[in-house]
Amino acid sequence: MAFVALVWLPSCSLRKIAVNTAGNALASGGAGWASDDDPELVREALPFALKTMESLLAESPRHKGLLLGAASGFTQYAYAFVQSDADYLEASDLATATAMRQRALKLYLRARDYGLRGLEVDHPGLGQRLTRDLPGAVAEVRNRDEVPLLYWTAMAWGAAISLAKDNAELSADLPITAALIGRALALDERFGGGAAYDFLIAYEGGRPSAAGGSVARAREAFERAVELSGGRRAAPFVTYAETVCVGAQDRGELERRLNQALAVDVDTPGPDRLANLLAQRRARWLLSRIDELFI
Repeated sequence: MAFVALVWLPSCSLRKIAVNTAGNALASGGAGWASDDDPELVREALPFALKTMESLLAESPRHKGLLLGAASGFTQYAYAFVQSDADYLEASDLATATAMRQRALKLYLRARDYGLRGLEVDHPGLGQRLTRDLPGAVAEVRNRDEVPLLYWTAMAWGAAISLAKDNAELSADLPITAALIGRALALDERFGGGAAYDFLIAYEGGRPSAAGGSVARAREAFERAVELSGGRRAAPFVTYAETVCVGAQDRGELERRLNQALAVDVDTPGPDRLANLLAQRRARWLLSRIDELFI
């Protein structure tokens, strides 16, 4: 009977079903990337996957799974394989590093826009309302299933702001990113093993107190991230070291936190394996230039 029903569907409906089926499969494939132990393989494969998502979105522009996949995928690709590479390269080739950061900025903004589109599937016009009534706009998002979209939209947006500090219009959006993360935490603080707290470590620890930052709140976010992840994620240790420890010029604690990151298990397959490998790469890089980080 199902086959008979399909026969009578218009060709455009069949195409939409095929696109959505492919989109569902592609959007749900993130776990395979996350548990991979070969970052270079992922680096080479991700661009094709991301462009495939964009092609499918052209056919099914309101597919929430694809919009989430594009938001998270472009954010992670930009950070892991563009911005981080620029950081590693800066000392030997400043011009290339600068160009790579500009590319990362564009990728983050693309990811942010996909995230906003995903949120607007159920909340039309939310992007506009975020700039007019921020508390009211974020309060509209009440579904725990939307936490990933809140998180990746905020992460992409915040990363773009961090790369374009001279862009006053973009920098003015910083409170939006904090509000999105705050809403994500209110709905499900355990998402990603407390990953939203990583944002708060950088947000609170990376700003001077005169600008509203707080080392105490950054430490609280760090401790909660470690608690929720059971110490199985390296990112909180690296983020705390790079923001709070460098800012406080506490060399001893920086070394301790980075060594804790390097002690995280990356041999056992799991949802944080790839992220841990990349965080450990950054931890080793920071340790290699520790004398440059401290007066």
